[in-house]
Amino acid sequence: MTAASRPRGSDIDALLASRLRRTLSDGVLDDRVATVVFDDGYSQWTVELDRGRGRVRRGAAHERTLLVRGSASVLADVISGRSSGIQAFLDGDVTIRGDLGLSLQLDGLFGGDDRAPELPRSRLADVMGIRTSYLEAGPRDAPPVLMLHGLGATNASLLPCFADLARDHWVIAPDLPGFGNTAAPSASYSPAWFAAWVEALQHQTGMRRAALLGNSLGGRVALEQALTHPRSVSGLALLTPSPAFRRLRQLVPAVRLMRPELGAVPLRLSHRLVVEAVRAMFSDPDRLPKSWYDAAADECVRVFRSRSHRVAFFSCARQIFLEEAHGRRGFWDRLPGLAPPALFLWGDRDRLVPSTFAAHVADALPDAGSVVLEDCGHVPQFEHPEETMALVRGFLSQLS
Repeated sequence: MTAASRPRGSDIDALLASRLRRTLSDGVLDDRVATVVFDDGYSQWTVELDRGRGRVRRGAAHERTLLVRGSASVLADVISGRSSGIQAFLDGDVTIRGDLGLSLQLDGLFGGDDRAPELPRSRLADVMGIRTSYLEAGPRDAPPVLMLHGLGATNASLLPCFADLARDHWVIAPDLPGFGNTAAPSASYSPAWFAAWVEALQHQTGMRRAALLGNSLGGRVALEQALTHPRSVSGLALLTPSPAFRRLRQLVPAVRLMRPELGAVPLRLSHRLVVEAVRAMFSDPDRLPKSWYDAAADECVRVFRSRSHRVAFFSCARQIFLEEAHGRRGFWDRLPGLAPPALFLWGDRDRLVPSTFAAHVADALPDAGSVVLEDCGHVPQFEHPEETMALVRGFLSQLS
């Protein structure tokens, strides 16, 4: 793109000023204090947010909460609400450093509710007394899909699914309680507690009966919602869901002694360490660009600065290990009672949830769909997005 064809700096100035007024009037950012820098490679703009107020100025800030880089034309389209920042991020046209959750909120607020229905909209809701942040997209009269992310992640981990299905589905992707920009209350964080929250969220949003798409912990929560509130669930698309452990049960008493309050101890995460941990979730981590790992690590480090969110993380991790496998309340003895249809996707090189669980699920649910993806780790929606979404769409079309 030539210098003559690029949007002028004054265009970005005007767009930011006008869209900022609309964005702040929504109330989603009323409690945020943040400094956001937009960089087109030639010029920078700084947006300062202060609890419902904001101002724009030329130039970069020395300390920033969020940095968004992209060409002037891409930034102009995203800020104006003509295109999705999520899609620009997935296409590699925009890079994010810092507060990834804030970038998703801004993307969902630019342009207001009059933007195209397939573009994201940022929402807040009070769900069971928990301040809940979520993204919404798609026409309200389309088939509904509720997306649930995994342990230690946020709704950003489901962006490929969200962007794909928003074209012809009504999709909602929340940050689960204790994660991302959703509050972290003092709670059990058990599957049953999460299922009660999901049921309340469905009522709050009007998504009374929906297909649930869950990855890892989100898959386990989706299963619990379907087991306890089957009328609220039309079907389950489960990406490497985390079931109750069948082995090493002798360690349960020791794990029970490890109280989640240990998370209250200050913990400084290294950006490099988080990047390596995230890369380990993939069969071939080099399939993903470095900028995606940096964005994910920045977000994890940010969230873990919160004492309440650290406690929530440890509570969830502890509950995963402590969940009863067998007996009246045991996961595996309850699983055959699952009523809604389900599709299970596994990764043959998943180090967190081994694909050997597929055989146990097949024994419990012989009529459920089950696919083991080759050369795939724990996050198929990023590692094999086209194959994953083809399978998910095929399953959802059967529900219709």
